[in-house]
Amino acid sequence: MRVLVTGGAGFIGSHVVDQLLASGHQVVVVDDLDPAAHDGPPEGLSSGAEYRWGDAGDVGPADLDGVDAVCHQAAKVGLGVDFADVDAYATRNVTATARLLRALHERDFRGPIVLASSMVVYGEGRYRCPVHGLVRPGPRDVANFEHGRFEPPCPQCGGPLVPEPVPEDHWVDPRNVYATTKLAQEGLVQAYAREHPGSVTTSLRYHNVYGPRMPRDTPYAGVASIFRSHYARGVAPRVFEDGGQRRDFVHVADVARANVLALTAERPVPGPLNVCSGTPHTILDMAHALRPAGGPEPLVVGGYRPGDVRHVFASAERATRLLGFEAQVGFEAGMTEFTTAPLRRSLGQPADLP
Repeated sequence: MRVLVTGGAGFIGSHVVDQLLASGHQVVVVDDLDPAAHDGPPEGLSSGAEYRWGDAGDVGPADLDGVDAVCHQAAKVGLGVDFADVDAYATRNVTATARLLRALHERDFRGPIVLASSMVVYGEGRYRCPVHGLVRPGPRDVANFEHGRFEPPCPQCGGPLVPEPVPEDHWVDPRNVYATTKLAQEGLVQAYAREHPGSVTTSLRYHNVYGPRMPRDTPYAGVASIFRSHYARGVAPRVFEDGGQRRDFVHVADVARANVLALTAERPVPGPLNVCSGTPHTILDMAHALRPAGGPEPLVVGGYRPGDVRHVFASAERATRLLGFEAQVGFEAGMTEFTTAPLRRSLGQPADLP
């Protein structure tokens, strides 16, 4: 099978490329080497793939020759710096996806499309009130944060809520620009599938991915990379709220394997799938797991980040049932590996960063 992987030189995409090649597939990569994640073509790219340096929205006929499946990883990720990033997120995520799909339409492409989506489309996770059952919390109240109250209350009685794993049919409620663009990407690929019978789209909703090749020291990187970069400089990572926010940390090797399973499924699986470990941990758990011997203790600073949610973690039951996916890298082993795993420098970062 010949697979087009957009963003195939990036953190997750490069691992997908490696696993596809190891399984005997042909791979063509399109990647624009976004300066927020790269300082140029990264080292260690798989020699067996074909690389075309350019935007996913500029995919042309030559890039699509003989392509049997598409793995769309290219995106601008993270919460960003502030709302001024809105046009960059919309352009790189929504417009580029639309232009890629137009190119596929012009070639009458009918193969599988696997999209890198995200758990951020859920917004707040799933909560149950002991009295009122499953409820949907309202917007987070800044006044509560200032008094150290970070857990969302029941919107009906104000009582405490119990967080639960999020299934794929949970409501979606994107709380920031990035999340909104990921949900838009899902809608676009679903529209393509509806209008091109035979083409099936699978949206993989990644939870908190970490592992080798993450970009380092950039506000667009994941929290694991940001904490790891702090420790490497001998600086205590700053943990917002009380550190009790629950997330599902899933290793990049497992995420790449989920992509390969979706691309090569005997019967393509439409719709969204959670890609997660199935075992949540707190942000503070992760900060302690990454702390090197003799390193500074993580600093719990309270406060909050606009667009953040309190708890979101998932069930992988559907991915297990339909794809045979189960995470293989445990939290302790994965975080231990990550403390010394190679990271990537983005444009303008000093070369002496580890």
